[in-house]
Amino acid sequence: MELNVFLYLSAIFLAAFVMKGVTGKLKIPEVTGYVLVGVMLGVSVLRLLSSSVLDHLSSVSTIALGIIAFIIGVELRIDVIKKLGKTILFIVLFECLTAFAFVYIGIMLLFPGNPETALLLGAVASATAPAATVAVIKQYGARGPLTSTIMAVVGIDDAMALIIYVIASAFVKASIIGGQVHVSKIILSTLVSIGESLALGVFAAFLFGIILKKSRSTDWIRLLLAATILGLLGLSELLGCSELLAVMVFGAMMINRFPVLGKKSGSIIDDLSPYFLAAFFILGGAHLDLRSISKIGVMGLAYFGLRSSGKIGGASLGAILGKAPKNVRNNIGLALLPQVGVALALALSINKEFTKPEYGSAGAGMASAIINILLFTTVITEVVGPLLTRFALRRSGEAKGSSEHAPQGG
Repeated sequence: MELNVFLYLSAIFLAAFVMKGVTGKLKIPEVTGYVLVGVMLGVSVLRLLSSSVLDHLSSVSTIALGIIAFIIGVELRIDVIKKLGKTILFIVLFECLTAFAFVYIGIMLLFPGNPETALLLGAVASATAPAATVAVIKQYGARGPLTSTIMAVVGIDDAMALIIYVIASAFVKASIIGGQVHVSKIILSTLVSIGESLALGVFAAFLFGIILKKSRSTDWIRLLLAATILGLLGLSELLGCSELLAVMVFGAMMINRFPVLGKKSGSIIDDLSPYFLAAFFILGGAHLDLRSISKIGVMGLAYFGLRSSGKIGGASLGAILGKAPKNVRNNIGLALLPQVGVALALALSINKEFTKPEYGSAGAGMASAIINILLFTTVITEVVGPLLTRFALRRSGEAKGSSEHAPQGG
């Protein structure tokens, strides 16, 4: 029977509807419930969402990432960032580099025969996916210095992780095929990729502002906003640059250069986000093959422990060195564990690149191990991460006490 995308989407939203009620009763973040129901429906248990179905629905996840990136962008107000200043820079730098160092050195010591795997896992570990964190912040209506810092950090983190990954993957490629590493070329190509994303976002924002300069109608904004975000996703894919960074810059430029349009656009996205976020997390959970756990074993658990320690410790150290408020220092690291989205995209990129014939069986075996580790630990972080984020927001006093029964933005 031919695959019917609409029936599968219907099943996904019905599952989200049921799980929304369950998480409300259990008083846990909706994200955690969505990921768990995804595991149940996915390739491990019921297999309703098989690998072929997930491939057909991949565009839904891409659109969700675009929406998440825009939500982050419109939160990056210059006046708020100026108040936080060097704090954000220190936190991003240390949480990325410490996670990278912990995982790379730890895997090297525990599994000395896998230097290439250790380097790539370290690079992927530096990424912090914004999706789960943003969803929890919206659900609990959080506002305050910690929330603003989290939003800025998870936004900038993507660019930092991309730089680390591109450099690391180039070293690994050269190591496997025995070639030379041209550091200057690697750095240049990375800067070009980031520059393309920035340029796309800035250009889109100014074009958006000019076109709607005399119009404040929500209908006009809604249509052009959809066209712009989808256009940025498509152009970024064609150019091979970061979709998340391009859309995030678009949102940031909108809220700072055209504040009225930016706020209205943010409200429109808030109305749409619950649908795509629910589908995104269910599809993310569905990717996990529980049979892979026996293959990745100790290395997977080691990666999870090392990355978690690096993220929490690095973010806290960065907050201390950046002289962040005590509230931020004590809680920021707990909100940076989720890795679905950016890290999963990097894992899929590794699987695509290193299964090419020129990297032989060594490249294919390494790629298989890495993607299984990332899928396994991604589900863990998507279950544990939102719970820790909620704990941090509540401990800081920035989460609304009653919002678990009436989540914000849907």
